[in-house]
Amino acid sequence: MKLGTENKTKTIIAAGLLLLAAVLLVRAFHGGEDSPSSSAAPAPAATSLQPSAGGTTSQVRSAQAGRKTARPAMAQTLDPTLRFDLLKSSEDVTYKGSGRDIFRSQPEQAAIPKPVTPDVKPGPTPPPPPPPIDLKFYGFASRKDGYKRIFLSKGEDIFVAKEGDIVDRRYKIVHIGQNSVDVEDVLTNNRQTLFLLAG
Repeated sequence: MKLGTENKTKTIIAAGLLLLAAVLLVRAFHGGEDSPSSSAAPAPAATSLQPSAGGTTSQVRSAQAGRKTARPAMAQTLDPTLRFDLLKSSEDVTYKGSGRDIFRSQPEQAAIPKPVTPDVKPGPTPPPPPPPIDLKFYGFASRKDGYKRIFLSKGEDIFVAKEGDIVDRRYKIVHIGQNSVDVEDVLTNNRQTLFLLAG
């Protein structure tokens, strides 16, 4: 019985892949110890504070004082304790917006000013129209010599008149036509034409 030896190329590739998988598996479990990041960083070289040939001890002391003041400033910025005074000052700040809705992407429309209407003083009110003449022209009588008389009615009253007569103490007969008559109200100077009623 043969175990795949008939294709040597496939066997070699499979063995190489198996070896690569084993190497990766070993590095995954033991890679933290061998990785360069786990190795300790080299300690900075300690500078000696010995006075150099040209330096004095006062210069060394001022350098030490500068380092001592620099450390507390750095320690204040890295302090993890809560600063309630800063929190209180931020709580007292009130937000005063411009009135714009920040959740709308469209710009607000500018307010259109209303047109100012000029102050128009009301003029004198026109007089009411005169009342209509409530006479009805329903007939006429004429003679051969051209003399005409008309018949007018107002309610149940009947008036017979000729041109120039005043009817009902108010209406003057101005002109008598073939099918109409012109009547003038002498109180309001209102002139109206009355037509002959059919029937």
